[in-house]
Amino acid sequence: MSPPAHDEEEPARSGRWWRGLTGSLAMGLAVLAVIFVGGELIALARGTEGPGALPVFGHVAGAALALGAQVVVDRRRGPAAGVAAAVVLLVIAAVLWFFWWS
Repeated sequence: MSPPAHDEEEPARSGRWWRGLTGSLAMGLAVLAVIFVGGELIALARGTEGPGALPVFGHVAGAALALGAQVVVDRRRGPAAGVAAAVVLLVIAAVLWFFWWS
């Protein structure tokens, strides 16, 4: 049995770089979502105002979408991985736009 071709072993350097970037951004959004949930729970326990339900839901939903798209980025090659990487970037941009800059 012959060893797999080099293309099948690992993605090209640029592919690894993009996968690393989008993976880091998706995980960062997931960490931020956990922080928002924790902040809301602490605020509820103390009886103070927290971030609110909409920003918490937006961050959790955005993180779920970004992580789901990142799974596709990590497992696929070619146009499918490119579209999924674009979805990760667009979801992160949307969360930043709607919950941080507006």
